[in-house]
Amino acid sequence: MKVAKFGGTSLASAEQIMKVCDIVAADPQRRLVVVSAPGKRYKEDIKVTDLLISLAEKYMEDNSAQKELAAVVDRYRDIARGLDLEEDIVETIADDLRQRLDAWSGNKGKFMDSLKAAGEDNTAKLVAVYLSSKGYNASYINPKDAGMILSDEFGNARVLPESYDRLKQLAEREGIMIFPGFFGYSASGDVVTFPRGGSDITGSILAAAVNAEVYENFTDVDSVYAANPNVIENPKAIPVFTYREMRELSYAGFSVLHEETLEPVYRKGIPVNIKNTNNPKAPGTLIVASRKSEGPVVGIASDKGFCSVYISKYMMNREIGFGRKVLQILEDEGIPYEHIPSGIDNISVILREKVFNSDAQARVLKRIREELAVDDVAVHRNKALVMVVGEGMTHTVGIAVRATGALAKAGINIEMINQGSSEVSMMFGIDAEDNVKAVKALYAEFFEE
Repeated sequence: MKVAKFGGTSLASAEQIMKVCDIVAADPQRRLVVVSAPGKRYKEDIKVTDLLISLAEKYMEDNSAQKELAAVVDRYRDIARGLDLEEDIVETIADDLRQRLDAWSGNKGKFMDSLKAAGEDNTAKLVAVYLSSKGYNASYINPKDAGMILSDEFGNARVLPESYDRLKQLAEREGIMIFPGFFGYSASGDVVTFPRGGSDITGSILAAAVNAEVYENFTDVDSVYAANPNVIENPKAIPVFTYREMRELSYAGFSVLHEETLEPVYRKGIPVNIKNTNNPKAPGTLIVASRKSEGPVVGIASDKGFCSVYISKYMMNREIGFGRKVLQILEDEGIPYEHIPSGIDNISVILREKVFNSDAQARVLKRIREELAVDDVAVHRNKALVMVVGEGMTHTVGIAVRATGALAKAGINIEMINQGSSEVSMMFGIDAEDNVKAVKALYAEFFEE
């Protein structure tokens, strides 16, 4: 069995859904299909998930949102008509949306997750109906019935271990199964979603549960590239790379896969194949446990939206428990940290700006000053992390010299350098305004003749 996941661009219109169904029908092993909500049909278009968020926000504000509801229903109606489907499926989708709206009880997180999940859920129903109309034995799978049980964290759920034993039963079912991505159910029965882009995670969980031969992730590019094609013109394609390399690149901004995607398939050793819905015959990019290194660096990635909390205290290294106390303050505030580069008398805690607003900053800095009696504490915002990634770096001398030299030639000031003990990646902290320039400089150093 193969698990095939299709992203929002692959399901944005009737024409795209026809391509998806042709791909599924072309291989009898593609029996478990994960679908996202319809994405953009053109640059200025609005994704269905964003339409659903607007619908939820308007309903919570006014207890009525007829215009917003109509926008979502009309989008599905256009798709259904393009597929020559009866109006019944559109009415089913409209009724489902109304039921979700009627369930508003004042819990914003619960309500928002229920509405967001409607995109994937109703797309799965529509795709199953279309395949059935073409004579295929296809069925919609309800994640609750199948056993997709997640942690009780609205918008940030994680799969619970018991899900795998339940979901593996899908391998025994006949026909093509259409499974909605992005969400599952808590133990108490509430709809809970993964972080945005979480349909990738659904596919990975299912692939691990049914012990799939391969997890195919269909998107809108022929392969994964060594750098962002929006930054580098015609970047080098990557035919094969490892779970660790992809994990590092996803963390630092590669948008091909959600950064949490690989854990389930990594633990089972199931390969992932990134393929193009619009060019399914292209081999794509394969993600595997190990590969033969053809060069030290496989990719350059970058991401903005970081800040650093700089803490200085004389003789810090002699104060037992100092680091733990800093992290305890962050834990008390519910703030995850990313990295902690340190010196003898100072440390910098790297955070994502989205989880460290001005109120949280004021509370954290106040506690650090009062509880830890530091000499100095400050926050530096608008930072970016740029990463050089490759398994071959482990056995190659001089990577740091080449990378820092390239950044220096480009006039970029390095504020932080961090390399993990595995030596699969090297990370640089820089000003966000230098982000694009840094990627170009590093790509030129490692990939251009």
